[in-house]
Amino acid sequence: MKKTIILAIAAGFAMAANAANETFVFDNNHSFARFGYNHFGYSNQQSRFDSMNGKIVIDRAAKTGSVEVTIDPKSVSTGSTQFNGHLQGEDFLDSAKYPTITYKSTKFTFSGDKLVSVDGNLTLKGVTKPVTLKVTSFQCQPHPLLKKDACGANVTAQIKRTEFNAGKYAPYVGDEVTLTFTVEVIKE
Repeated sequence: MKKTIILAIAAGFAMAANAANETFVFDNNHSFARFGYNHFGYSNQQSRFDSMNGKIVIDRAAKTGSVEVTIDPKSVSTGSTQFNGHLQGEDFLDSAKYPTITYKSTKFTFSGDKLVSVDGNLTLKGVTKPVTLKVTSFQCQPHPLLKKDACGANVTAQIKRTEFNAGKYAPYVGDEVTLTFTVEVIKE
């Protein structure tokens, strides 16, 4: 009987030891922020930011976590140098006055063991608004090349650019913007 109790206590300590925060940093070669919007009803334009950094802290056993992301608006990439400059101007990103876009989480939501959404605050052009990120996939496993734990996620959200003082030409150029984040992170 004593042996069973000791084994149960030991198992409890082992489970508690496994329930710990893990910190992961962005793999900048495999992490991108994209945005899409309707352009005068002609097409849905897709562009991205080439510079995004961040960190995810997660306790998978406790189903808690946090994420912090910083995007350089000067890294906007549309495929056109001239249009990149247009989007960096005062009417849209105003990257000279606001050199960073940030997202800081306030809550992770799980369904069973699956991360399904992240609530947090997006700051763009000095305006901070709550934004919920829908997690369409989230996977953690040992990285076969780096020999470290790694995680990856695909995440989407919808925002209205007019709410962030970037509404030039709305409604002709769509106010609704779809944000898509493709993220791979490596354990520190």
